[in-house]
Amino acid sequence: MADTQTTEAEAEKQPRSVRVVLLALMITMMLAMLDNMIVGTAMPTIVGELGGLEHLSWVVTSYTLATAASTPIWGKIGDMYGRKGAFMSSIVLFLIGSALSGMAQNMGELIGFRAVQGLGAGGLMVGVMAIIGDLIPPRERGKYQGMMAGVMALAMIGGPLVGGTITDNWGWRWSFYINLPLGVVSLALISAVLHLPKKRSQSRIDYLGAMLLTVGITSIVLVTTWGGTEYAWTSARIMELIGIGVASLIGFVFWQTRAAEPIVPLHIFRSRNFTLMSLIGFITGFVMFGATLFLPLYQQSVQGASATNSGLLLLPMLGAMLVTSMVAGRVTTNSGRYYVFPVVGSVLMVIGLYLLSTMDTGTSRFTSGVFMAVVGLGMGCLMQITMLVAQNSVEMKDMGVASSSTTLFRTLGSSFGVAIMGALFNHRVQDVMAERAGALGSKVTEQSAQLDAASLAKLPVAAREAYQHAVSAGTHSAFLLGAVVAVGALAAAVFVKEVPLKGAGPQKTDAPADAPAPQPPVVEAV
Repeated sequence: MADTQTTEAEAEKQPRSVRVVLLALMITMMLAMLDNMIVGTAMPTIVGELGGLEHLSWVVTSYTLATAASTPIWGKIGDMYGRKGAFMSSIVLFLIGSALSGMAQNMGELIGFRAVQGLGAGGLMVGVMAIIGDLIPPRERGKYQGMMAGVMALAMIGGPLVGGTITDNWGWRWSFYINLPLGVVSLALISAVLHLPKKRSQSRIDYLGAMLLTVGITSIVLVTTWGGTEYAWTSARIMELIGIGVASLIGFVFWQTRAAEPIVPLHIFRSRNFTLMSLIGFITGFVMFGATLFLPLYQQSVQGASATNSGLLLLPMLGAMLVTSMVAGRVTTNSGRYYVFPVVGSVLMVIGLYLLSTMDTGTSRFTSGVFMAVVGLGMGCLMQITMLVAQNSVEMKDMGVASSSTTLFRTLGSSFGVAIMGALFNHRVQDVMAERAGALGSKVTEQSAQLDAASLAKLPVAAREAYQHAVSAGTHSAFLLGAVVAVGALAAAVFVKEVPLKGAGPQKTDAPADAPAPQPPVVEAV
Protein backbone atom coordinates (compact mmCIF):
# COMPACT_ATOMS: atom_id res chain seq x y z
CA MET A 1 0.00 0.00 0.00
CA ALA A 2 2.80 2.38 0.93
CA ASP A 3 4.58 1.54 -2.32
CA THR A 4 1.43 2.34 -4.29
CA GLN A 5 1.09 5.72 -2.55
CA THR A 6 4.76 6.52 -3.24
CA THR A 7 4.36 5.62 -6.89
CA GLU A 8 1.27 7.84 -7.18
CA ALA A 9 3.08 10.74 -5.49
CA GLU A 10 6.02 10.37 -7.85
CA ALA A 11 3.67 10.25 -10.84
CA GLU A 12 2.15 13.56 -9.75
CA LYS A 13 5.60 15.13 -9.52
CA GLN A 14 6.85 13.83 -12.84
CA PRO A 15 5.00 16.28 -15.14
CA ARG A 16 6.45 19.23 -13.21
CA SER A 17 9.93 17.70 -13.35
CA VAL A 18 9.63 17.07 -17.07
CA ARG A 19 8.43 20.62 -17.73
CA VAL A 20 11.36 22.15 -15.83
CA VAL A 21 13.86 19.90 -17.60
CA LEU A 22 12.30 20.73 -20.98
CA LEU A 23 12.53 24.44 -20.19
CA ALA A 24 16.27 24.02 -19.57
CA LEU A 25 16.65 21.97 -22.76
CA MET A 26 14.81 24.58 -24.84
CA ILE A 27 17.04 27.35 -23.44
CA THR A 28 20.09 25.30 -24.43
CA MET A 29 18.65 24.60 -27.87
CA MET A 30 18.08 28.34 -28.27
CA LEU A 31 21.75 28.99 -27.41
CA ALA A 32 22.89 26.56 -30.11
CA MET A 33 20.63 28.01 -32.81
CA LEU A 34 20.86 31.73 -32.01
CA ASP A 35 24.63 32.00 -31.84
CA ASN A 36 25.59 32.14 -35.51
CA MET A 37 22.66 34.41 -36.38
CA ILE A 38 23.45 36.93 -33.67
CA VAL A 39 27.18 36.87 -34.45
CA GLY A 40 26.51 37.20 -38.19
CA THR A 41 24.70 40.49 -37.60
CA ALA A 42 27.59 41.77 -35.47
CA MET A 43 30.36 40.80 -37.92
CA PRO A 44 30.73 44.21 -39.69
CA THR A 45 31.23 45.89 -36.30
CA ILE A 46 33.67 43.18 -35.17
CA VAL A 47 35.79 43.61 -38.31
CA GLY A 48 35.71 47.38 -37.86
CA GLU A 49 37.25 47.07 -34.38
CA LEU A 50 39.54 44.03 -34.68
CA GLY A 51 40.51 44.29 -38.36
CA GLY A 52 41.49 41.14 -40.23
CA LEU A 53 38.86 41.36 -42.95
CA GLU A 54 40.73 38.72 -44.99
CA HIS A 55 40.11 36.18 -42.19
CA LEU A 56 36.45 37.07 -41.69
CA SER A 57 35.05 33.81 -43.07
CA TRP A 58 37.07 31.80 -40.53
CA VAL A 59 35.05 33.25 -37.64
CA VAL A 60 32.10 31.23 -38.93
CA THR A 61 34.07 28.37 -40.48
CA SER A 62 36.05 27.53 -37.31
CA TYR A 63 32.81 27.32 -35.32
CA THR A 64 31.09 25.19 -37.97
CA LEU A 65 34.04 22.81 -38.31
CA ALA A 66 34.37 22.28 -34.56
CA THR A 67 30.62 21.75 -34.18
CA ALA A 68 30.36 19.21 -36.99
CA ALA A 69 33.49 17.29 -35.94
CA SER A 70 32.52 17.04 -32.25
CA THR A 71 28.84 16.16 -32.73
CA PRO A 72 29.23 12.34 -33.06
CA ILE A 73 31.85 12.26 -30.31
CA TRP A 74 29.53 13.95 -27.79
CA GLY A 75 26.79 11.48 -28.68
CA LYS A 76 29.08 8.52 -27.99
CA ILE A 77 30.41 9.99 -24.73
CA GLY A 78 26.82 10.37 -23.51
CA ASP A 79 26.07 6.74 -24.34
CA MET A 80 29.19 5.49 -22.58
CA TYR A 81 29.48 7.69 -19.49
CA GLY A 82 26.03 9.18 -18.94
CA ARG A 83 23.94 11.77 -20.72
CA LYS A 84 23.72 14.37 -17.97
CA GLY A 85 27.47 14.75 -17.39
CA ALA A 86 28.25 14.91 -21.11
CA PHE A 87 25.51 17.49 -21.72
CA MET A 88 26.54 19.74 -18.84
CA SER A 89 30.20 19.50 -19.94
CA SER A 90 29.26 20.65 -23.44
CA ILE A 91 27.33 23.62 -22.02
CA VAL A 92 30.29 24.62 -19.83
CA LEU A 93 32.69 24.37 -22.80
CA PHE A 94 30.30 26.44 -24.93
CA LEU A 95 30.09 29.12 -22.23
CA ILE A 96 33.89 29.20 -21.82
CA GLY A 97 34.23 29.69 -25.58
CA SER A 98 31.56 32.42 -25.48
CA ALA A 99 33.32 34.30 -22.67
CA LEU A 100 36.72 34.04 -24.38
CA SER A 101 35.25 35.14 -27.73
CA GLY A 102 33.79 38.22 -26.05
CA MET A 103 37.25 39.07 -24.65
CA ALA A 104 39.14 38.53 -27.94
CA GLN A 105 41.61 41.30 -28.80
CA ASN A 106 42.34 40.36 -32.40
CA MET A 107 40.87 38.27 -35.22
CA GLY A 108 43.22 35.33 -34.58
CA GLU A 109 42.08 35.02 -30.97
CA LEU A 110 38.43 35.30 -31.99
CA ILE A 111 38.80 32.50 -34.55
CA GLY A 112 40.47 30.22 -31.98
CA PHE A 113 37.92 30.97 -29.26
CA ARG A 114 35.07 30.40 -31.71
CA ALA A 115 36.49 26.92 -32.32
CA VAL A 116 36.35 26.27 -28.55
CA GLN A 117 32.76 27.50 -28.56
CA GLY A 118 31.98 25.21 -31.51
CA LEU A 119 33.39 22.17 -29.69
CA GLY A 120 30.85 22.78 -26.94
CA ALA A 121 28.06 23.55 -29.39
CA GLY A 122 28.50 20.10 -30.94
CA GLY A 123 27.08 18.57 -27.78
CA LEU A 124 24.20 20.99 -27.22
CA MET A 125 21.71 19.88 -29.87
CA VAL A 126 22.73 16.22 -29.52
CA GLY A 127 22.30 16.43 -25.76
CA VAL A 128 18.85 17.99 -26.05
CA MET A 129 17.62 15.33 -28.48
CA ALA A 130 19.17 12.39 -26.63
CA ILE A 131 17.88 13.49 -23.21
CA ILE A 132 14.37 13.93 -24.61
CA GLY A 133 14.82 10.43 -26.05
CA ASP A 134 15.70 9.16 -22.56
CA LEU A 135 12.94 10.98 -20.69
CA ILE A 136 9.96 10.86 -23.03
CA PRO A 137 8.58 7.64 -24.52
CA PRO A 138 8.43 7.77 -28.35
CA ARG A 139 4.62 7.83 -28.36
CA GLU A 140 4.62 10.95 -26.17
CA ARG A 141 7.55 12.67 -27.87
CA GLY A 142 5.43 14.01 -30.72
CA LYS A 143 3.63 16.60 -28.61
CA TYR A 144 6.94 18.28 -27.80
CA GLN A 145 7.75 18.79 -31.49
CA GLY A 146 5.92 22.11 -31.51
CA MET A 147 8.17 23.42 -28.74
CA MET A 148 11.31 22.51 -30.67
CA ALA A 149 9.96 23.89 -33.95
CA GLY A 150 8.93 27.06 -32.10
CA VAL A 151 12.44 27.54 -30.73
CA MET A 152 13.87 27.03 -34.22
CA ALA A 153 11.47 29.55 -35.78
CA LEU A 154 12.07 32.07 -32.98
CA ALA A 155 15.85 31.76 -33.42
CA MET A 156 15.70 32.29 -37.18
CA ILE A 157 13.31 35.24 -36.97
CA GLY A 158 14.67 36.86 -33.83
CA GLY A 159 18.40 36.17 -34.29
CA PRO A 160 19.17 39.07 -36.66
CA LEU A 161 16.91 41.41 -34.65
CA VAL A 162 18.53 40.49 -31.34
CA GLY A 163 22.02 40.66 -32.85
CA GLY A 164 21.43 44.12 -34.28
CA THR A 165 19.91 45.43 -31.05
CA ILE A 166 22.71 44.06 -28.85
CA THR A 167 25.47 45.33 -31.16
CA ASP A 168 23.95 48.81 -31.48
CA ASN A 169 23.24 49.30 -27.76
CA TRP A 170 25.74 47.19 -25.82
CA GLY A 171 28.58 46.53 -28.26
CA TRP A 172 29.52 43.42 -30.26
CA ARG A 173 31.15 41.66 -27.30
CA TRP A 174 27.71 41.21 -25.73
CA SER A 175 26.66 39.11 -28.72
CA PHE A 176 28.85 36.48 -27.01
CA TYR A 177 28.33 37.46 -23.36
CA ILE A 178 24.54 37.13 -23.73
CA ASN A 179 25.05 33.35 -23.75
CA LEU A 180 26.42 33.36 -20.21
CA PRO A 181 23.31 34.16 -18.12
CA LEU A 182 21.12 31.90 -20.26
CA GLY A 183 23.65 29.08 -20.02
CA VAL A 184 23.97 29.43 -16.24
CA VAL A 185 20.17 29.22 -15.85
CA SER A 186 20.12 26.11 -18.01
CA LEU A 187 22.96 24.51 -16.03
CA ALA A 188 21.28 25.23 -12.70
CA LEU A 189 17.95 23.75 -13.77
CA ILE A 190 19.54 20.64 -15.29
CA SER A 191 21.76 20.08 -12.24
CA ALA A 192 18.83 20.35 -9.84
CA VAL A 193 16.05 18.57 -11.69
CA LEU A 194 17.46 16.16 -14.27
CA HIS A 195 18.10 12.70 -12.83
CA LEU A 196 19.29 9.97 -15.19
CA PRO A 197 20.94 6.63 -14.41
CA LYS A 198 24.69 6.96 -14.01
CA LYS A 199 26.88 4.98 -16.37
CA ARG A 200 30.50 3.96 -16.29
CA SER A 201 31.76 2.10 -19.32
CA GLN A 202 34.86 -0.03 -18.93
CA SER A 203 35.72 0.51 -22.60
CA ARG A 204 37.94 3.33 -23.80
CA ILE A 205 36.87 5.97 -26.26
CA ASP A 206 37.70 5.07 -29.85
CA TYR A 207 40.35 7.76 -30.37
CA LEU A 208 41.48 6.50 -33.79
CA GLY A 209 37.87 6.45 -35.03
CA ALA A 210 37.30 9.93 -33.62
CA MET A 211 40.43 11.23 -35.38
CA LEU A 212 39.52 9.67 -38.74
CA LEU A 213 35.96 10.97 -38.54
CA THR A 214 37.14 14.45 -37.53
CA VAL A 215 39.57 14.64 -40.46
CA GLY A 216 36.90 13.38 -42.87
CA ILE A 217 34.20 15.81 -41.68
CA THR A 218 36.66 18.72 -41.59
CA SER A 219 37.72 18.03 -45.17
CA ILE A 220 34.11 17.84 -46.37
CA VAL A 221 33.11 21.08 -44.65
CA LEU A 222 36.19 22.88 -45.99
CA VAL A 223 35.44 21.67 -49.52
CA THR A 224 31.87 22.94 -49.32
CA THR A 225 32.99 26.20 -47.68
CA TRP A 226 35.95 27.03 -49.93
CA GLY A 227 34.81 25.47 -53.21
CA GLY A 228 33.91 28.16 -55.75
CA THR A 229 34.82 31.00 -53.37
CA GLU A 230 38.32 30.81 -51.90
CA TYR A 231 39.44 28.25 -54.49
CA ALA A 232 38.12 27.01 -57.82
CA TRP A 233 36.29 23.67 -57.64
CA THR A 234 38.98 22.09 -59.83
CA SER A 235 41.93 23.61 -57.94
CA ALA A 236 44.65 21.45 -56.41
CA ARG A 237 43.67 22.48 -52.86
CA ILE A 238 40.06 21.34 -53.29
CA MET A 239 41.15 18.09 -54.95
CA GLU A 240 43.54 17.44 -52.05
CA LEU A 241 40.80 18.01 -49.51
CA ILE A 242 38.43 15.72 -51.38
CA GLY A 243 41.10 13.01 -51.48
CA ILE A 244 41.88 13.38 -47.76
CA GLY A 245 38.20 13.39 -46.86
CA VAL A 246 37.32 10.30 -48.89
CA ALA A 247 40.37 8.37 -47.64
CA SER A 248 39.61 9.31 -44.01
CA LEU A 249 35.97 8.30 -44.21
CA ILE A 250 36.78 4.99 -45.90
CA GLY A 251 39.36 4.34 -43.18
CA PHE A 252 36.79 5.32 -40.54
CA VAL A 253 34.18 2.87 -41.84
CA PHE A 254 36.81 0.10 -42.00
CA TRP A 255 37.97 0.79 -38.45
CA GLN A 256 34.43 0.92 -37.03
CA THR A 257 34.01 -2.76 -37.91
CA ARG A 258 36.98 -3.57 -35.64
CA ALA A 259 36.84 -1.04 -32.80
CA ALA A 260 35.76 -2.35 -29.39
CA GLU A 261 33.52 0.69 -28.76
CA PRO A 262 33.03 2.40 -32.15
CA ILE A 263 32.18 6.11 -32.32
CA VAL A 264 29.37 5.33 -34.78
CA PRO A 265 28.37 1.65 -34.47
CA LEU A 266 27.57 0.57 -38.00
CA HIS A 267 24.88 -1.85 -36.83
CA ILE A 268 22.47 1.09 -36.35
CA PHE A 269 22.39 1.43 -40.16
CA ARG A 270 20.97 -2.09 -40.42
CA SER A 271 17.68 -0.53 -39.42
CA ARG A 272 16.03 0.53 -42.66
CA ASN A 273 14.14 3.33 -40.95
CA PHE A 274 17.27 4.79 -39.37
CA THR A 275 19.13 4.83 -42.69
CA LEU A 276 16.18 6.36 -44.52
CA MET A 277 15.71 9.03 -41.85
CA SER A 278 19.41 9.93 -42.04
CA LEU A 279 19.00 10.41 -45.80
CA ILE A 280 15.81 12.47 -45.39
CA GLY A 281 17.54 14.57 -42.71
CA PHE A 282 20.47 15.23 -45.05
CA ILE A 283 18.13 16.37 -47.82
CA THR A 284 16.03 18.49 -45.45
CA GLY A 285 19.19 20.26 -44.27
CA PHE A 286 20.29 20.70 -47.90
CA VAL A 287 17.00 22.36 -48.84
CA MET A 288 16.28 24.33 -45.68
CA PHE A 289 19.55 26.17 -45.34
CA GLY A 290 19.67 26.85 -49.06
CA ALA A 291 16.19 28.36 -48.85
CA THR A 292 17.02 30.52 -45.84
CA LEU A 293 20.08 31.84 -47.69
CA PHE A 294 18.51 32.74 -51.05
CA LEU A 295 14.98 33.79 -50.12
CA PRO A 296 16.02 36.95 -48.21
CA LEU A 297 18.50 37.75 -51.00
CA TYR A 298 15.75 37.51 -53.62
CA GLN A 299 13.31 39.57 -51.56
CA GLN A 300 15.85 42.30 -50.88
CA SER A 301 17.38 42.48 -54.37
CA VAL A 302 14.29 41.89 -56.53
CA GLN A 303 11.29 42.80 -54.40
CA GLY A 304 12.96 45.74 -52.62
CA ALA A 305 12.39 44.46 -49.08
CA SER A 306 14.34 46.01 -46.22
CA ALA A 307 17.35 44.09 -44.95
CA THR A 308 16.91 45.48 -41.42
CA ASN A 309 14.38 42.85 -40.39
CA SER A 310 15.70 40.07 -42.59
CA GLY A 311 14.47 37.35 -40.25
CA LEU A 312 10.87 38.51 -40.73
CA LEU A 313 11.15 37.84 -44.45
CA LEU A 314 11.10 34.12 -43.68
CA LEU A 315 7.98 34.33 -41.50
CA PRO A 316 5.60 32.61 -44.00
CA MET A 317 7.91 29.58 -44.22
CA LEU A 318 8.78 29.40 -40.54
CA GLY A 319 5.20 30.04 -39.39
CA ALA A 320 3.87 27.26 -41.61
CA MET A 321 6.65 24.97 -40.37
CA LEU A 322 5.74 25.69 -36.74
CA VAL A 323 2.01 25.04 -37.22
CA THR A 324 2.52 21.83 -39.19
CA SER A 325 5.09 20.53 -36.73
CA MET A 326 2.65 21.04 -33.85
CA VAL A 327 -0.16 19.29 -35.73
CA ALA A 328 2.11 16.41 -36.79
CA GLY A 329 3.32 16.00 -33.22
CA ARG A 330 -0.18 15.93 -31.80
CA VAL A 331 -1.43 13.43 -34.38
CA THR A 332 1.63 11.22 -33.83
CA THR A 333 1.09 11.27 -30.06
CA ASN A 334 -2.60 10.43 -30.34
CA SER A 335 -2.24 7.69 -32.95
CA GLY A 336 1.33 6.42 -32.53
CA ARG A 337 1.68 6.47 -36.32
CA TYR A 338 3.79 8.69 -38.53
CA TYR A 339 4.22 7.18 -42.03
CA VAL A 340 2.03 9.80 -43.69
CA PHE A 341 4.14 12.76 -42.52
CA PRO A 342 7.46 11.98 -44.28
CA VAL A 343 5.57 11.22 -47.50
CA VAL A 344 3.29 14.28 -47.43
CA GLY A 345 6.14 16.48 -46.19
CA SER A 346 8.41 15.42 -49.05
CA VAL A 347 5.63 16.00 -51.63
CA LEU A 348 4.95 19.49 -50.27
CA MET A 349 8.67 20.28 -50.20
CA VAL A 350 9.10 19.28 -53.85
CA ILE A 351 6.03 21.30 -54.90
CA GLY A 352 7.03 24.33 -52.84
CA LEU A 353 10.59 24.40 -54.16
CA TYR A 354 9.33 24.08 -57.73
CA LEU A 355 6.95 27.01 -57.13
CA LEU A 356 9.83 29.08 -55.73
CA SER A 357 11.82 28.31 -58.86
CA THR A 358 9.10 30.00 -60.96
CA MET A 359 9.57 33.41 -59.26
CA ASP A 360 10.75 36.26 -61.47
CA THR A 361 11.06 40.05 -61.28
CA GLY A 362 7.26 40.43 -61.41
CA THR A 363 6.38 38.03 -58.58
CA SER A 364 4.54 39.78 -55.74
CA ARG A 365 5.47 39.42 -52.08
CA PHE A 366 2.13 37.75 -51.38
CA THR A 367 2.72 35.13 -54.08
CA SER A 368 6.27 34.39 -52.92
CA GLY A 369 4.94 34.20 -49.34
CA VAL A 370 2.42 31.53 -50.38
CA PHE A 371 5.19 29.55 -52.11
CA MET A 372 7.36 29.82 -49.00
CA ALA A 373 4.47 28.62 -46.84
CA VAL A 374 4.15 25.47 -48.97
CA VAL A 375 7.83 24.71 -48.36
CA GLY A 376 7.34 25.41 -44.66
CA LEU A 377 4.41 23.00 -44.47
CA GLY A 378 6.63 20.29 -45.96
CA MET A 379 9.52 20.99 -43.60
CA GLY A 380 7.17 20.98 -40.61
CA CYS A 381 6.22 17.40 -41.45
CA LEU A 382 9.89 16.38 -41.64
CA MET A 383 12.06 18.33 -39.19
CA GLN A 384 11.24 16.55 -35.92
CA ILE A 385 9.74 13.35 -37.33
CA THR A 386 13.15 12.37 -38.74
CA MET A 387 14.73 12.50 -35.28
CA LEU A 388 11.74 10.80 -33.64
CA VAL A 389 11.74 7.84 -36.03
CA ALA A 390 15.54 7.55 -35.98
CA GLN A 391 15.52 7.32 -32.17
CA ASN A 392 12.66 4.81 -32.28
CA SER A 393 14.74 2.59 -34.59
CA VAL A 394 17.65 1.93 -32.22
CA GLU A 395 18.17 0.46 -28.78
CA MET A 396 18.37 2.75 -25.75
CA LYS A 397 22.12 2.18 -25.43
CA ASP A 398 22.60 3.77 -28.86
CA MET A 399 20.29 6.77 -28.30
CA GLY A 400 23.20 9.21 -28.21
CA VAL A 401 24.91 8.07 -31.40
CA ALA A 402 21.52 7.88 -33.16
CA SER A 403 20.78 11.49 -32.19
CA SER A 404 24.27 12.69 -33.08
CA SER A 405 24.36 10.83 -36.40
CA THR A 406 20.99 12.27 -37.46
CA THR A 407 22.12 15.76 -36.42
CA LEU A 408 25.41 15.30 -38.27
CA PHE A 409 23.69 14.24 -41.49
CA ARG A 410 21.47 17.32 -41.33
CA THR A 411 24.52 19.54 -40.70
CA LEU A 412 26.42 18.02 -43.62
CA GLY A 413 23.32 18.42 -45.78
CA SER A 414 23.20 22.13 -44.96
CA SER A 415 26.90 22.49 -45.86
CA PHE A 416 26.37 20.79 -49.21
CA GLY A 417 23.17 22.73 -49.85
CA VAL A 418 24.73 26.13 -49.26
CA ALA A 419 27.81 25.22 -51.32
CA ILE A 420 26.15 23.58 -54.33
CA MET A 421 23.12 25.86 -54.55
CA GLY A 422 25.42 28.82 -53.95
CA ALA A 423 27.79 27.80 -56.73
CA LEU A 424 24.88 27.36 -59.14
CA PHE A 425 23.39 30.70 -58.11
CA ASN A 426 26.66 32.60 -58.49
CA HIS A 427 27.39 31.07 -61.89
CA ARG A 428 23.91 31.91 -63.19
CA VAL A 429 23.99 35.49 -61.85
CA GLN A 430 27.34 36.20 -63.48
CA ASP A 431 26.19 34.74 -66.81
CA VAL A 432 22.99 36.80 -66.90
CA MET A 433 24.79 39.98 -65.83
CA ALA A 434 27.30 39.49 -68.67
CA GLU A 435 24.43 38.95 -71.13
CA ARG A 436 22.32 41.93 -70.03
CA ALA A 437 24.92 44.49 -68.93
CA GLY A 438 28.04 43.45 -70.84
CA ALA A 439 31.43 44.41 -69.39
CA LEU A 440 29.80 46.53 -66.66
CA GLY A 441 27.75 43.54 -65.52
CA SER A 442 30.80 41.31 -65.35
CA LYS A 443 32.69 43.96 -63.38
CA VAL A 444 29.82 44.41 -60.90
CA THR A 445 29.72 40.72 -59.96
CA GLU A 446 33.38 39.73 -60.36
CA GLN A 447 33.99 39.99 -56.61
CA SER A 448 30.66 38.57 -55.43
CA ALA A 449 27.35 37.66 -57.01
CA GLN A 450 25.58 38.76 -53.80
CA LEU A 451 25.41 42.55 -53.52
CA ASP A 452 24.32 44.32 -50.35
CA ALA A 453 21.69 47.08 -50.37
CA ALA A 454 24.29 49.87 -50.38
CA SER A 455 26.16 48.45 -53.40
CA LEU A 456 22.89 47.84 -55.25
CA ALA A 457 21.72 51.42 -54.70
CA LYS A 458 24.92 52.80 -56.28
CA LEU A 459 24.43 50.92 -59.57
CA PRO A 460 23.10 52.66 -62.70
CA VAL A 461 19.43 51.92 -63.37
CA ALA A 462 20.21 49.59 -66.30
CA ALA A 463 22.75 47.61 -64.26
CA ARG A 464 20.36 47.42 -61.30
CA GLU A 465 17.58 46.03 -63.49
CA ALA A 466 20.02 43.56 -65.04
CA TYR A 467 21.05 42.44 -61.55
CA GLN A 468 17.41 41.90 -60.54
CA HIS A 469 16.88 39.68 -63.58
CA ALA A 470 20.15 37.88 -62.78
CA VAL A 471 19.11 37.20 -59.17
CA SER A 472 15.75 35.88 -60.40
CA ALA A 473 17.56 33.55 -62.79
CA GLY A 474 19.97 32.46 -60.04
CA THR A 475 17.21 31.68 -57.56
CA HIS A 476 15.33 29.81 -60.31
CA SER A 477 18.32 27.51 -60.84
CA ALA A 478 19.00 27.07 -57.10
CA PHE A 479 15.42 26.21 -56.17
CA LEU A 480 14.95 23.96 -59.19
CA LEU A 481 17.99 22.01 -58.03
CA GLY A 482 16.48 21.90 -54.54
CA ALA A 483 13.24 20.46 -55.94
CA VAL A 484 15.16 17.74 -57.79
CA VAL A 485 17.13 16.85 -54.64
CA ALA A 486 13.91 16.83 -52.59
CA VAL A 487 12.56 14.08 -54.85
CA GLY A 488 15.19 11.89 -53.17
CA ALA A 489 13.51 12.54 -49.81
CA LEU A 490 10.18 11.47 -51.29
CA ALA A 491 11.70 8.27 -52.67
CA ALA A 492 13.19 7.49 -49.23
CA ALA A 493 9.93 8.31 -47.40
CA VAL A 494 7.95 5.86 -49.50
CA PHE A 495 10.11 2.98 -48.21
CA VAL A 496 9.78 3.89 -44.52
CA LYS A 497 8.37 0.97 -42.50
CA GLU A 498 5.85 2.22 -39.99
CA VAL A 499 6.66 0.77 -36.59
CA PRO A 500 4.05 2.05 -34.08
CA LEU A 501 5.70 4.20 -31.43
CA LYS A 502 5.77 2.87 -27.91
CA GLY A 503 3.75 4.54 -25.21
CA ALA A 504 4.74 5.13 -21.63
CA GLY A 505 3.04 2.00 -20.38
CA PRO A 506 4.46 -1.55 -20.46
CA GLN A 507 4.46 -3.39 -23.75
CA LYS A 508 2.37 -6.56 -23.82
CA THR A 509 3.36 -7.63 -27.29
CA ASP A 510 6.72 -8.46 -28.75
CA ALA A 511 8.60 -5.44 -30.02
CA PRO A 512 8.93 -5.06 -33.82
CA ALA A 513 12.30 -5.74 -35.37
CA ASP A 514 12.97 -2.06 -36.06
CA ALA A 515 11.94 -0.84 -32.62
CA PRO A 516 14.26 -0.13 -29.66
CA ALA A 517 14.33 -1.76 -26.29
CA PRO A 518 11.65 -0.72 -23.75
CA GLN A 519 11.95 2.84 -22.46
CA PRO A 520 13.15 3.61 -18.91
CA PRO A 521 11.02 5.58 -16.44
CA VAL A 522 10.17 9.04 -17.72
CA VAL A 523 12.06 10.95 -15.03
CA GLU A 524 12.94 10.65 -11.40
CA ALA A 525 10.90 12.76 -9.05
CA VAL A 526 12.49 15.71 -7.36
